[in-house]
Amino acid sequence: MSEDNPLAGFDLNSLLETAQAMQSQMAEAQEAQAASVVTGSSGGGKVEIDVQGDGTFLAVRISPDVVDPDDVDLLSDLVLAALRDAAGQLAELQEQAMGGMDLGGMDLGGLGGMLGGG
Repeated sequence: MSEDNPLAGFDLNSLLETAQAMQSQMAEAQEAQAASVVTGSSGGGKVEIDVQGDGTFLAVRISPDVVDPDDVDLLSDLVLAALRDAAGQLAELQEQAMGGMDLGGMDLGGLGGMLGGG
């Protein structure tokens, strides 16, 4: 690269193609995630909550043996734990989708300085 022109020899078309491919992969990953369903559970499966990948809650199942009118706090805790479990699974699903992104060997090389990286 030339000191006068930091973009000399840089293939902008290649960068654009890579960005478009990444955008397409991201859209596919988001669609796959939205179609997925995870089940958060607690209390050894006594409370289960189904959540779609887009965050839509689909179902709540509570085993009758955990419904104690004298201990509603326990049931509240179990529901909250199941919600947290489902949220954690959704986060893992999203992380896996992002981890599977193919950046096509893209090397930003000298662009790091232009992007604030040094």
